[in-house]
Amino acid sequence: MAHILVFDVNETLLDLRVLEPHFERVFGDKSMLREWFNQVILYAEAVTLADNYANFGEIARAALEMTAAAQGRRLTSEDAQSIVGGIRNLPAHPEVAASLNGLKSAGFRMVTLTNSPPAVVEAQMQNSGLKQYFERNFSVDAVRKYKPAPDPYRMVAREIGVETSQLLMIAAHAWDVGGAMRAGCAAAFIARPGKALFPLFPKPLIVGRDLSEVSAAIIKLEMVSKP
Repeated sequence: MAHILVFDVNETLLDLRVLEPHFERVFGDKSMLREWFNQVILYAEAVTLADNYANFGEIARAALEMTAAAQGRRLTSEDAQSIVGGIRNLPAHPEVAASLNGLKSAGFRMVTLTNSPPAVVEAQMQNSGLKQYFERNFSVDAVRKYKPAPDPYRMVAREIGVETSQLLMIAAHAWDVGGAMRAGCAAAFIARPGKALFPLFPKPLIVGRDLSEVSAAIIKLEMVSKP
């Protein structure tokens, strides 16, 4: 049986770099986008460990305020809304639509699993033109724990009615593929620019530079393994 493909959304499918002009304006440095988003992920994991859940939008806003304070920058409510609200309108990476179309044509079932709240991921899929490729969009809101805790991955398996071993998590984040593997899933890593695997996690089944490479490897692997 072919794996059911589970896709992370932010950075994996959608390109955050469209937000760079906002960081250039507010911080005078577009590379602060990376600093901010790293803090968003760090504090999403922190609230999970501290059992103090807040939704991803709230964490994104709080991390932005913290980043501005640390840099001694004034952050207006309009600035914050432009950045945090802009997450709903991220474009897909250039190769994503064609890659998803190839996977769908090959017969793969595909869903998303994201840290974003349900309303946000629904808007993202609609606005990016990717909605047609996924049968369901799952959010960590359902379990109130962020990836890479095992609960979100297990929730997807439970909702679909399969074992976690039948899921293949695809992400551009080492912590996401590592968490998925620890929960019993297979995994594929998209090594987008600036992304690398974490050496203390097992190596995922597939590694590629973009979704085009990863999807081609998935199709080859799964077609060969069919009985």
